Amino acid sequence: MKGKVFLVGAGPGDPGLITLKGLRLLQQAEVVIYDFLASPDLLKHIPKEAETIFVGKKGGDHTLPQHEINQLIIKKASLGKRVVRLKGGDPFIFGRGGEEAEELTKVGIPFEIVPGVTSAIAVPAYAGIPLTHRRFNAGVAFITGHEDPAKEEHSLDWTKLSTGLETLVFLMGVKNLSLIRDKLIQNGRPAETPAALIRWGTTSRQKTVTGTLNTIIQKAEEAALGPPAILVVGEIVALRDQLNWFENRPLFGKTVIVTRTREQASELVDRLTDLGAECLEFPSIQIVPPADWSEMDKAIRGINDFNWIFFTSPNGVRFFFNRMENLHLDLRILKGIKIGVIGPATAQALAEFHLRADLIPERYQAEYLLEALSHIPLTNQKILIPRAEQARDVLPEGLRQMGAEVLVISAYQTLPALEGTEPLKEKLSQEAIDCLTFTSSSTVINFLTLFPRQEILSWLKKVSIACIGPITAQTARNNGLHVNIVAEEYTIPGLVKAIEKYFCPNNS
Repeated sequence: MKGKVFLVGAGPGDPGLITLKGLRLLQQAEVVIYDFLASPDLLKHIPKEAETIFVGKKGGDHTLPQHEINQLIIKKASLGKRVVRLKGGDPFIFGRGGEEAEELTKVGIPFEIVPGVTSAIAVPAYAGIPLTHRRFNAGVAFITGHEDPAKEEHSLDWTKLSTGLETLVFLMGVKNLSLIRDKLIQNGRPAETPAALIRWGTTSRQKTVTGTLNTIIQKAEEAALGPPAILVVGEIVALRDQLNWFENRPLFGKTVIVTRTREQASELVDRLTDLGAECLEFPSIQIVPPADWSEMDKAIRGINDFNWIFFTSPNGVRFFFNRMENLHLDLRILKGIKIGVIGPATAQALAEFHLRADLIPERYQAEYLLEALSHIPLTNQKILIPRAEQARDVLPEGLRQMGAEVLVISAYQTLPALEGTEPLKEKLSQEAIDCLTFTSSSTVINFLTLFPRQEILSWLKKVSIACIGPITAQTARNNGLHVNIVAEEYTIPGLVKAIEKYFCPNNS
């Protein structure tokens, strides 16, 4: 039984540059064989049951030679598997995709080619260098930098290449940089021709140096620029001074830890990434159902006894309504019951179930919700609060003081997430983290339980700590952390705005 192979271009590094078709195939894959240069973030889209195999190389160290990679692809497909061969950039632009397709043809295994955004065009674009511009050129050449320009026999005609086209792009040419420079100058390219070397293009680690053919090697050495990098040669490089958009973003070069659950991290990660930050997702908590549903079930079945329901988090909303659905009940049972929420994110979660909140405080914490309720008669009113198993008692106690009868039920639990601490320890010990974010008190407490106390406090001394609001900030301080950033608006957009203001005060 033969499966099928999809040779998929992953793009140059920014995971957002993969094609829609490539993403869909990843989500349907049974086996994924991937390269070093394919973004690790893309692996999140692979089904949990799929087999993933790394076959890339780093610093010349090959995990598998090409002929063994070919045989591995054939072996997995021959088992009837749906195989995605995920390759950095484009499979057919210096990616050996043609060789792999040839081998599949020989054994009769069907395949498809899914082009990717090649680093040859994406990396210069992210460095602010358009490869074509009618004021500067009428053509561009892509050249492999792996071929040694000094060898006696080679496929490059340097006499024509050096002056035949205005713009030249060399891929994977850092090790041969001096030889490339010499060959170009020896064959007629002026030594003062502008040149740019771009490392880790399209990622938050992107670094660019510019100069001329005469100076680019010295500048690369001064900046310690090694592979992977792309060399662009031509007058068009001069446009970078005007068009450098990617490296000018406010959080470019900053590394931020996001401690939310994997399911909830996306909005914060997306917003920070759009501002240029490199985000490391490290969920310090996992959200799980309560140990016992009986209390929740009893409250839902008797929901008509209540006048109000207060939700203090999006998780409380989702667990409550999902449980209601499991009990084969629908929204009609809520007729006549008012609903209050602690903030806009919780209101949005409520809107997912086609309901509008009757009450949202102007500021998003329990104290302000109580203030908003101060003019509403609550004596003998029955109020239900589905929330986390462990949470502050400010809201229920305040409601009881107003004369309400309050029932607090456990809608979910927050538990420590116990995986992936070693990579983070390494980053922290190397002082490679700029900012650590906390979006709730539980993320603070559970994050600290994952590391030896004195060790983590020592590592965090040089890390800026950002909290979504004063309650989370106070929890952090109570646990020995210094807090540098507190959002004025207790939401994810508010937290991102506060981080940007802290690192780039001149932008505000």
